[in-house]
Amino acid sequence: MPTSRVTVGWVSVLAGMLAVLAGSFLVLAVPARAADKTLSLSFTCAGGPFSTTSMTVPLTVPDTASGTFDVEWSLPALTLRTAPTTATQVQATGKLVVTGGTHTDLSKTGASVTPGSTSVLAAKVTSKVTVTATTGGQVTIKPSTEQGSLKLGLAGAPAEVTSCTTTGTESVVVTVGTGGDGGGTGTGTQVVEYTCTSDSGTVQDVKIKVTLTLPATNPETGVQFSIGWTGVYEAGAELKAPAGGLPAGVKLYTYASISGMSGALTSATGVGTLGTITAGQTIPLPATAVSMKTTSQRAGTAQVKPAAVNIGQLPTSPLIECEVKNPDTLDTYPLTIGAGSSSTPSETPSETPSSTPSSTATSESPEPTRRNSSTPKDGVDTGAGGEAGPDGRAFVLTGSALIMAAGVGGLLLRRRTVTRS
Repeated sequence: MPTSRVTVGWVSVLAGMLAVLAGSFLVLAVPARAADKTLSLSFTCAGGPFSTTSMTVPLTVPDTASGTFDVEWSLPALTLRTAPTTATQVQATGKLVVTGGTHTDLSKTGASVTPGSTSVLAAKVTSKVTVTATTGGQVTIKPSTEQGSLKLGLAGAPAEVTSCTTTGTESVVVTVGTGGDGGGTGTGTQVVEYTCTSDSGTVQDVKIKVTLTLPATNPETGVQFSIGWTGVYEAGAELKAPAGGLPAGVKLYTYASISGMSGALTSATGVGTLGTITAGQTIPLPATAVSMKTTSQRAGTAQVKPAAVNIGQLPTSPLIECEVKNPDTLDTYPLTIGAGSSSTPSETPSETPSSTPSSTATSESPEPTRRNSSTPKDGVDTGAGGEAGPDGRAFVLTGSALIMAAGVGGLLLRRRTVTRS
């Protein structure tokens, strides 16, 4: 019927408009991450639930840092004396001697422990150092030689521990700078714990070591900029595809929470390509940085931290949603927005295409809208900011297009009715 043709025509127009919006964003370069340093500690162990009597634990720290930074402990594969009857996790506590900073003792859960098995996979856990030395100074990290400076147990039985001691005297030095891990314009890395829920209701606990790379120079008001997102799974805490697998073309939607700008800047969003993933397979994370884009409406100082991660074919219909477990405990990284040459924000992002598109990261900017219309948990932390940048603008433009389509379509139908009468 003629009315049906009109309706189909307007649906096609809307689909074309959405496609233009999805492809109108630019890939921006991300500064390289500073190199890491490793200090390997040898421990002798006794007692407790583990039969391992000696092991080497590498500690990884950034080459340069300020503010706070993570010390990554790489725990080796372990063997239990007795297989547990219920699922649990390794509980690790550890001490270090730090000069030029203060160390918050390690107290984290590590690898998952399977019921009926005595084998425990290797895993990484992190502790935190707060820098007290001034810029240009050093933070020196050494092992603690006190008895039981590293203790390993099971989360379900915290009183029984395997006590490990080192006699090592070696150390590693982190240079204090204005950028680098943990503060200032540069790179910040920390392990983020997520609760991931699939559209079928399956829940998984996932840990990702997230690196946020802030702009090399201060962004300007009204000018779109990007924050790089790179993620690496912690061993034993990977995100698995659901039993039905995932369709071809699924993407990773990443979000950063931005606070301190009183609504002028609340989030940044980005998307990376994943490809086809079979049932039960670990969902691979993009090998190159995902560019999260946003635009500030005014000058000021903000605080940036990792936020939600979603998996799906469209940002509006995620198949897996990963929420940060404890967003208030995450480190934040300072970001300064300059006044720029004009106080008027840019209305639209640049439409110049990238000359070298990445196979694993793309500039498409997702709309951070959930599967339902209710406000998501920790709205700011999921990237759901009103004036955050291209994500907010895409939403507004799409809504405007829908309203225009409805209005013009109604006029056409009304005209046909009048003509027939």
